[in-house]
Amino acid sequence: MKKILSALALTIAAASAAMAASPVVLDYEASVSVNASTGSLAPYMIGSWNYGRITGATGIWQDGLLKREMDLSRRFSWGAGVEYIAGYGSAADYDRYAEGRWTSHAVRQAPVRLHQLYGELKYRAVYLLIGMKERHSRIVDGELSSGDITRSNNAAPIPGAAAGFLDFVDIPLTNGWVQIDGEIMYGKFFDNSVRENTFNYFSGLLGVNNYYTYKRCYFRTKPAMPFSVTVGMQTGGLFGGSCYHYRSGKVTREEHRGFHFRDIWDMFFPMEGSGEGYYKGSSLGSWDFKARYNFKGGSTLSAYFEWPWEDGSGIGRRNGWDGLWGVQYDFARRGFVNKVLVEYFDFTNQSGPIHWSANDSPGADITDNASGGDNYYNNDFYGPYSYFGMSIGSPFVVSPLYNLGGQPGYIHNRARGFHAAVTGDIIPALQYTAMVSWQEAGGSGRYPGKEILHDTSALLGIDWRPSASLPGLKLKAQVAFDAGKLRGNNFGGMVTVSYNGSFTIGKK
Repeated sequence: MKKILSALALTIAAASAAMAASPVVLDYEASVSVNASTGSLAPYMIGSWNYGRITGATGIWQDGLLKREMDLSRRFSWGAGVEYIAGYGSAADYDRYAEGRWTSHAVRQAPVRLHQLYGELKYRAVYLLIGMKERHSRIVDGELSSGDITRSNNAAPIPGAAAGFLDFVDIPLTNGWVQIDGEIMYGKFFDNSVRENTFNYFSGLLGVNNYYTYKRCYFRTKPAMPFSVTVGMQTGGLFGGSCYHYRSGKVTREEHRGFHFRDIWDMFFPMEGSGEGYYKGSSLGSWDFKARYNFKGGSTLSAYFEWPWEDGSGIGRRNGWDGLWGVQYDFARRGFVNKVLVEYFDFTNQSGPIHWSANDSPGADITDNASGGDNYYNNDFYGPYSYFGMSIGSPFVVSPLYNLGGQPGYIHNRARGFHAAVTGDIIPALQYTAMVSWQEAGGSGRYPGKEILHDTSALLGIDWRPSASLPGLKLKAQVAFDAGKLRGNNFGGMVTVSYNGSFTIGKK
């Protein structure tokens, strides 16, 4: 973290030299949120899609943000931002095994947290980012979707360094008919306290000090045409760190991998025989596709899918209908319905629990290969694909933070269901958002559940900008519930008052 903060400080200091020559516009936002619910944690649709800001059942939080946006019209530009969260939230009790007996351990979010801190530079269409900043999916709608299955808006920003294209750029010699977008990022987890405090210390894997990587490469046909297609792949990965394997309250094995510069290369091009069994690290991702059609009146129809993979059966597309499938319609004119979205989510066809490679057992009578053992978002060496207990991928699968029994992973990743959302204007100053989802889940491929569990969740939110004389003031109210055995029965609400604006410093 010290290296990241030092690099960030140098980036901002260098960029600040330009302030004496030209004015700098700074945007700010301050908000206060109050939430309460009947469960141990916030309802699914209040705790999700907010980058891990609020997860407790009850609390009051103050959020402050100050940032400088890059000027995309300039060849060279810079940006920076800082955001903090301060307040108090209720604790959730997690089962813990110690000295031959079971107890409970109370865990709550830290009263003061640094949520975003970053500096960024751009030259033409290429950028460099250092720090932790909220990122958005190129495929799904961050406001209405159940979430991108590789990198969603559910978990807190991960500190690191990223480089790539600001947006899609034309590929030379294609006359704008083919564009490319890409990013590569390496980061470090700083969520050891949550992993350690929510673990039961009886059975399972405790992984700490993990490193993280993310890569994306998309191609898009000419967006100026009525019909346009985006296709490509994104990849997330965990590496380094240490892990402790527990059985019946005792550590049966521990591994310490640490960090080596060679890991950066090995995680960029994973290859066999890199020192950790089959492949270096834990890699997962999705094949992504989106088709968009613009109607003459300005309305837009989009259809998309994201197909998950974690090994050969997934990347070779042999896991049936597994993935996220969605349709969205955006209306040209604002009115009672502005956007409507419907999605189908399926993780039930993942291969498992058997994975067999003849190369791993020389001399064995079985020479055929069986590519399986999928366990989406879980890994036997690095633990769950989560940050501060919240899914880095889709929150539709119950995040580890909600395992009050202290299980260190996704215990119900064999899930499928539907998600629908709509947003619109009741009057110009009053906007609503309504969402509902239903799902069923039955444990994992390796540990099937005793029964299929169900959940129905819904949310109704209202955004009100009360006065034209105070354009930065906004009031937001949400009510949500969970019903069923999968997430339990929970009802709650949240009210947020926020104000945003901007000011200019430097010479004019």
